[in-house]
Amino acid sequence: MRLKIFQAVLERKHCVRSLSKKLGVSESAISQHMKVMKEAGLVYGEKYGYHTHYLPAQEAVDFLAGQFQQMQQASMVVDRDMTVCQCEYRKEKSKK
Repeated sequence: MRLKIFQAVLERKHCVRSLSKKLGVSESAISQHMKVMKEAGLVYGEKYGYHTHYLPAQEAVDFLAGQFQQMQQASMVVDRDMTVCQCEYRKEKSKK
């Protein structure tokens, strides 16, 4: 749900009510998600009268973009031809 909320605020400013309608979730649930996301530094709010409109924190977007770029690069070097897992469980089982 938080990913969907984050994607929505990447598109444009949203208040809790508009996110609630867009995502089909109660306003109280959205509020709780926004609280967690604000504390994590993913979003920030701008007050307009009684409503707070939320936007993505640019620092968080930049950080996430960097992390996804690293994951993409790591994915390119994964040995996709390996047929078996190399975990400890398999090593122990094969010794018996």
